[in-house]
Amino acid sequence: MMRRRSFLATLAAPFLASASPRELSADVAIIGAGVGGCAAALAALRNGMRVILTEETNWIGGQLTSQGVPPDEHPWIEQFGCTRAYRDYRNAVRQYYRDHYPLTEDARHRAYLNPGDGSVSKLTHEPKVSLAVLEAMLAPYASAGTLTLLLQHKPMGATVDRDHVKSVSVLSDAGVARTITASYFLDATEQGDLLPLTRTEYVVGAESRAETGEPHAAEIASPSNIQSFTVCFAMDLRPGEDHIIDKPADYNFWRDYVPQLTPAWPGKLLSWTPADPRTLKPRLFDWDTAWRYRRIVHRENFTPGAFPSDITLVNWPQNDYWLGALIDVPVQEAAKNLESARQLSLSLLYWLQTDQRMNGLRLRSDVMGTDDGLAKYPYIRESRRIRAEFTVVEQLVGTAFPDSVGVGSYRIDLHPSTGGDNYIDISSLPFQIPLGSLIPKRVENLLPASKNLGVTHITNGCYRLHPVEWNIGEASGALAAHAIKTKQTPRRIRNDAKLFADFQKSIIAQGVEVAWPFTNAAKPAAPQPQEAR
Repeated sequence: MMRRRSFLATLAAPFLASASPRELSADVAIIGAGVGGCAAALAALRNGMRVILTEETNWIGGQLTSQGVPPDEHPWIEQFGCTRAYRDYRNAVRQYYRDHYPLTEDARHRAYLNPGDGSVSKLTHEPKVSLAVLEAMLAPYASAGTLTLLLQHKPMGATVDRDHVKSVSVLSDAGVARTITASYFLDATEQGDLLPLTRTEYVVGAESRAETGEPHAAEIASPSNIQSFTVCFAMDLRPGEDHIIDKPADYNFWRDYVPQLTPAWPGKLLSWTPADPRTLKPRLFDWDTAWRYRRIVHRENFTPGAFPSDITLVNWPQNDYWLGALIDVPVQEAAKNLESARQLSLSLLYWLQTDQRMNGLRLRSDVMGTDDGLAKYPYIRESRRIRAEFTVVEQLVGTAFPDSVGVGSYRIDLHPSTGGDNYIDISSLPFQIPLGSLIPKRVENLLPASKNLGVTHITNGCYRLHPVEWNIGEASGALAAHAIKTKQTPRRIRNDAKLFADFQKSIIAQGVEVAWPFTNAAKPAAPQPQEAR
């Protein structure tokens, strides 16, 4: 089958296909090209740095692309509360549809076009459109030679000299090992993979209430208690046609599975009455609600006949997987858990097609860019997290931090976990990202650029969304560049008033919002809060 090759992959091909260097060097090495990794690369590049960006899959974009999760955002996103670069990305997504798709005249002239009209977001759209937009944003730097992109490269090791990371080794899918040296390394992997490799102190799982003082923390710490992950997929509906997949090997288990969670889950997982995230009582999650939830193509936005069906992404309560983790477990166990999660998603589809008599549901492998129709990479909600100079705990969400380098807003939203906890879903105030949460306690030249900043198991629940991850990556990329230019460490930049003022002024000039335009006591009215994701 002919596979689409991305523009950036085409640019990278001569480099990778030739007598490729096994040793590479840059100012900033960013390991992981998800939402945070792309934002970090853009920030470092626009500040004059030479950047190496690696990615485990063959798609950059993470949650937005390879994981199949449309952007989940706060209700004021169209007016404020994100960086200029993130807004450029969002505007480019809409423009891509206007330039390349047969939109209706009404949709084409809609200022806030939402291609899928999904209920979870103001911008539900196809993963491949985000991929095209992110590639276009990075393409000038790849052409100029200041960006080296290594697709399908996974971090495997690191060399460390006391408090400094000297190099990181990556291994390609073809078995080619490369060693990367840089002044700064940014961990933008989905699970904080560089932290154990570089011996950077980190936390994983749930902290105890005694440690954090958080009202909703566990009584006893449990490093193995991690939020569920999800293997997403795309589907459309073709009435009168038969697209039933082969019966999944684990279907009988998942068809009959009753979650054993505390507080209790209301019945079988494969049903239309999952737990309400806030009340934990049964709620009706019916077909119409589910279909619209993460719909990425609403055919009524396109000229008649352009799309025979809507297309929706499935990241529902029914395919969250919490019976095992992917972090800090043996490789064989992680592989087994990932396969079990894939079986759950396929079983959900098969249940819909057979038990619910919707045999016209069709798995859209082309939308996900895979042969099996499932996402290239699981949607990861919780990562390893650095032990930081400053850790954001539940009772400080919404605090005005003097060292703010960005903003975000979302509920503290934790999905069922491997420790048997049901949802934890708590309202929270719009918050800031303190620079102290981006600086490890000891290591000097490694920075988090994803969900691996100084937050807790609880506060990860609101710091993990797309615009926040973008802001974390952008702040870290800008910080690394500023540190190189000024010959100051990130730690010193944060702790010296003048140095920090200069850095904050620099990122504000680049379009990073560091404060909300309202006090928490006087927020403007917002639409109804989004459903838990």
